[in-house]
Amino acid sequence: MKRSPSYETQELREFGEVLHGRRTISLFLQTPVPDGLIMEAVEAATWAPNHHVTEPWHFYLLAKETIGACLGLVKDIVTEKKGDAKAGEHKAKSWSEKPGWILITCRKSADELRQQEDYAACCAATQNLMLYLWKAGVGSKWTTGDIVRDLRFFDIVGVDPNDEFVVGLIWYGYPKLTPTQSRGSTDKVLTKLP
Repeated sequence: MKRSPSYETQELREFGEVLHGRRTISLFLQTPVPDGLIMEAVEAATWAPNHHVTEPWHFYLLAKETIGACLGLVKDIVTEKKGDAKAGEHKAKSWSEKPGWILITCRKSADELRQQEDYAACCAATQNLMLYLWKAGVGSKWTTGDIVRDLRFFDIVGVDPNDEFVVGLIWYGYPKLTPTQSRGSTDKVLTKLP
């Protein structure tokens, strides 16, 4: 006879610790993350819920040449925006210290509701990826910004902006520093309806 699962298990507590413990990491060690682990994380990401199993995501693992072109572009973008070459150089140097880069895109849809559902699925996939990496001791940072909306970026990564849009650029690596963080009470965000 099958028993009802208990919510008071060690596995569940450990899973909760992974969820509570994950942090956005900005400073990374330069130790390479094994490609096999990244492949496992991407596979775990694809198990995110997605309406009608559309699987609207695509993952691009950026390597040295592509990252170098992105560093040049971010330098140009910041320099153009701020009118300050030093600011552009500083941003490019900061980004050059991010050891791993994954771009996550979402397939575009002419159907507005489907597009919204697909984007939500891609966000869930991104969280799956980041949680899997965190459990393996790898930190990450989900970033967006001017670069992922710049058509020059789409040229660099070989993505057609008519077919896909960027959900996020994920930097990953072993954390050099893990910040502390807290959340507000669930009483502020939970309403129980009769």
